[in-house]
Amino acid sequence: LEGLTTGSTFVLEQPRCVFEKYSNADIWLVVALEHTAAAFNNSVAPGTAESAFQNFPNTVPAYMTLNATLANYPCPKPTGDITVLRVGSETSCLRDDARPTCNGPLPGPGPYRVKFLALRGSEPVAETDWSQPIMLRTAKSPNSITMTDGGHSAGMIALTTILSILFAILLAGLLAMLIFWGSDACGGSSTFSKPESVTVRRYNTHHVYDQPAARL
Repeated sequence: LEGLTTGSTFVLEQPRCVFEKYSNADIWLVVALEHTAAAFNNSVAPGTAESAFQNFPNTVPAYMTLNATLANYPCPKPTGDITVLRVGSETSCLRDDARPTCNGPLPGPGPYRVKFLALRGSEPVAETDWSQPIMLRTAKSPNSITMTDGGHSAGMIALTTILSILFAILLAGLLAMLIFWGSDACGGSSTFSKPESVTVRRYNTHHVYDQPAARL
């Protein structure tokens, strides 16, 4: 899951182990705004103009969507089953009046309240309590974002830029001075003393031979 709430959707736990006594009932999700939830009439039939997603919240206090049966919500939960519902995930039926039970994107940040309603035919036989208010995420205006320790203000960025420029100028000046001193040292006059003459005397090599033995 990408998150519990987005700008137009939110996630709910499936109603597992809630409606076991009503095996032949259809289970619907009812979605209302917090201030319109009390006006919802559970005798309103799903799939009609009085409970259509496309009319919410202008002319209807709540809409009914995500039709299911107990087969969709087995109890206990099999291992590996996904046990959540994402409300507001369908975009293709947003303005399709032929699909009044569309699970379309929610029209605003809320807050919303939801509940599950079990119907046998058109007769309500069981329902859950309304949920706690659910708020969706909203984008912040760039002007409303306050820079704290995690960000940098415009003044701090300007100061950092100025200090960087001054440091670069100082470094360039130091490098120029080093180059000047080096060239001055290399271009100065140097005094060389005349090397003393060295006289090398030549010697002839005399071979030494074994002397013959003295004649007795």
